[in-house]
Amino acid sequence: MSIMGTRVIRTEDPRLLTSGGVYVDDLRTPELNAAARLTFVRSPVAHARITGIDTSEALGEPGVIAVLTVRDMDDLVPPPPSSGEWDGSPAPLGGPWAEPLLAVDTVRFVGEPVAVVITDGRYQGEDAADLVSVDYEPLPVVLGPTAAVADETLLFPAAGTNVCVSQAVSADDAPFDACDVVVEQDIVNQRVACLPMEGRATAAAYENGKLTVWASSQNAQVSRFILAGALGMAPDQIRVVVPDVGGGFGAKIGIDRDTITIAWAARKTGRALRWAETRSENLVAMSQGRAQLQHIKIGGNRDGRILAIGHDVFSGNLPSEQTYEGAALQTRTLYAGANRLTRHRLAALDVPVASSMRAPGESVGLMALECAMDELAERLNLDPVELRVRNEPSEDPEKHIPYSSRHLVACMQEGARRFGWNKRNAKPGQLRDGRLLVGMGMAAATRGNPLRLSKANVRLDPDGNATVKMAMTDIGTGTYTILAQIAAEMLGLPIEKVRVELGDTSFPEAAGSGGSWGAGSSGSALFDACNALRERLAHAAGMDPATARFANGSIVSGEQSRKLAELVGTGMDADGEIKPGSNNKDFSQQSYGAHFAEVGVDTDTGEVRVRRMLGVFTAGRVLNAKTARSQAIGGMVFGVGAALHEELTLDPRFGYFVNHDLAEYHVPVHADIPAIDAIFLAELDDRSNPLKSKGIGELGICGAGASIANAIYNACGIRIRDYPITLDKLLSKLPARA
Repeated sequence: MSIMGTRVIRTEDPRLLTSGGVYVDDLRTPELNAAARLTFVRSPVAHARITGIDTSEALGEPGVIAVLTVRDMDDLVPPPPSSGEWDGSPAPLGGPWAEPLLAVDTVRFVGEPVAVVITDGRYQGEDAADLVSVDYEPLPVVLGPTAAVADETLLFPAAGTNVCVSQAVSADDAPFDACDVVVEQDIVNQRVACLPMEGRATAAAYENGKLTVWASSQNAQVSRFILAGALGMAPDQIRVVVPDVGGGFGAKIGIDRDTITIAWAARKTGRALRWAETRSENLVAMSQGRAQLQHIKIGGNRDGRILAIGHDVFSGNLPSEQTYEGAALQTRTLYAGANRLTRHRLAALDVPVASSMRAPGESVGLMALECAMDELAERLNLDPVELRVRNEPSEDPEKHIPYSSRHLVACMQEGARRFGWNKRNAKPGQLRDGRLLVGMGMAAATRGNPLRLSKANVRLDPDGNATVKMAMTDIGTGTYTILAQIAAEMLGLPIEKVRVELGDTSFPEAAGSGGSWGAGSSGSALFDACNALRERLAHAAGMDPATARFANGSIVSGEQSRKLAELVGTGMDADGEIKPGSNNKDFSQQSYGAHFAEVGVDTDTGEVRVRRMLGVFTAGRVLNAKTARSQAIGGMVFGVGAALHEELTLDPRFGYFVNHDLAEYHVPVHADIPAIDAIFLAELDDRSNPLKSKGIGELGICGAGASIANAIYNACGIRIRDYPITLDKLLSKLPARA
């Protein structure tokens, strides 16, 4: 191949770097020329009964067009109960749209929408929203899973998530009694924010029974079905357009109740509307990564073989929600061991909805599992890499099916060689650099490799240019580029002759960006479409499709050669499709990797500085070497934030996030990230999809935080199991060590 897999610069970069990016709030379309602004009136209390709403003063303000409350929602019926993962039907997903669009008689979290103000200008709306008077009668508040664990009546099992394997770890702990060494840990992960550079934004216009919504969304197709279910409309009455997206990280996996409210208000008032969240709204009121309590227990023999694993996860969500953080998912498949039990339990909380956020599941769960593995290695006097090698499974230990491909050991061994792991002193606190205690840590990485239904259309015009269309989105990861690479490679065209059009539900449906399924799903659909077009072109040229080659804008077979532009007439196109098949059931499919980190812990201040990081990964065929490395490094930076920086801090008296801006919600900046590198080992996975690729987008964060935590222990001998590992948690333990 000459184009796929190479380091192609993103095709959209020149446009974006010369101020050509068009985001939702930048749109200037005829439908939105006279668009009004919508502003939310949000609850200042976490849980309360609404006893009265007075909008009269706000309605008297200049520029106010309307103030809408739940009393105006007579055109809506309550949405059906949350049904979990979307199955292609028009019913809404579980998520923020399972709640009423505006609070009915109670509010459940600070920031819940109570009313909306529609004005001619943005700042008029903010002033008028302050004049909407709402009376609240406070109710009891539950803010975190800690309170729920203390009161078992507040907990309920997450449906279908309790998994026992073989001689399952049971309440009597019999399998652990047979172990020579048992490690048992409790790990706390705090609530965190998604923080895309572009916050959520929506514009909506309703005309002649048709609704058009422009949304900053990771998934146009799912957004349309959510809107249809919530608003009682047929999907073909709704068009969702996704222009440029300034990041998502799970925050925009579908659309939230705010976006649905804007669409409803546009239909209700007959006015085109715009809305863009503030950064404070983003941090206080929108979907977030949930807080977790994890209890993990691992037992093994003196020879380093794991005999039993137990992993319990406690998290929370709004009472209407069924979504949970699958933080024990990787524990089911990563290491061998006959006896295992994983359980997930939810608590009903009075905080904003918990939803997808940066590799939900494995990114959080590995911060528990991989630190427990590090401690087990120390207790057994084994190198952490060697312990993991000894527990490499020959098949998926839960499902008893083969892996589609698995090269975790190769990642660990290559990473250890490149990082200089053999220079690590296993005894903590032995290496100094001035005031710093220096240590190394490692952790395994894994992330599931899902495949979703996707379709594509590719058209070749007489001028020799190809156009790809699908409802896929690009959230900044380079989807435009890899799809252009696939079409160019398959059709034998220069990449500059391929135009990719995405993010519109009038195009063939696609799975969208998220969950590490985007490239494999959309790319495979396009691969299928290009194969179909190649066959049509071969027949038009009188050639055998099986022997025809495509290069330099021509089709060649034996001594025959024809220009493609001569064969298409006024234009020729083809459709393609991919959907999950038996390989998804017959093979366990994950991407893998290994993280290595070196940190310095300041003995005077307790500050932790990451000195260098290396990630070594396998993810099937790499479709673009440049963007793949960039995504992996980005994930590793997220891992630094998860380990050392990020935490939404709740005031327990009021249920309000006190660090609701980027001055107080800390994320890694350039000064926090030193030498960092990511490499991919060669791999093809012919059970994954037609491209033989695997998901990359979320792999980089999985295990990265654990490698830093393990490096901190190696540096100073202190294990902190309450993330993020901030200096105050280390400082009280350091004097004796230092």
